[in-house]
Amino acid sequence: MSYSLDTPSIQTLKSEARTLRETRATAGETLTHGAALEQIARRHGYRDWNTARAALPDAELVPFQVGGRVKGTYLDQPFTGKVIGVQLLGDGGHSTVTVTFDAPVNVTPDFMFAAMRHRVVATLDRHGVTPALRGNGRPQMVVKRA
Repeated sequence: MSYSLDTPSIQTLKSEARTLRETRATAGETLTHGAALEQIARRHGYRDWNTARAALPDAELVPFQVGGRVKGTYLDQPFTGKVIGVQLLGDGGHSTVTVTFDAPVNVTPDFMFAAMRHRVVATLDRHGVTPALRGNGRPQMVVKRA
């Protein structure tokens, strides 16, 4: 089965159901967890919760989505930025992510000379870490959701 980058995970639907229950509880309405799951499944176009459960992946396929805010380190320099591109790779665990930095990152170890990067494309595993290492043994890039 194939999924798009917009395919929600079961965890996402469960989170939506919790939020729905909390919203209803604030309004003074009682909603069981099962009923909330059924409503969320129907909102996403599934007949019922069991159909959604069978059709969707357990976890997110890609931890980063286009438009998402991220932070981390690139060549040991801290950054914050925005994801502007994501491509799933065929190995099932890696993706190519394009990040635009909020502020340019100096990628040279010698501060006598500055080489500023505004955007970078990197291959990341599902934990947001590049398999490629620097000479000091640390990953070239580590990315987390902001």
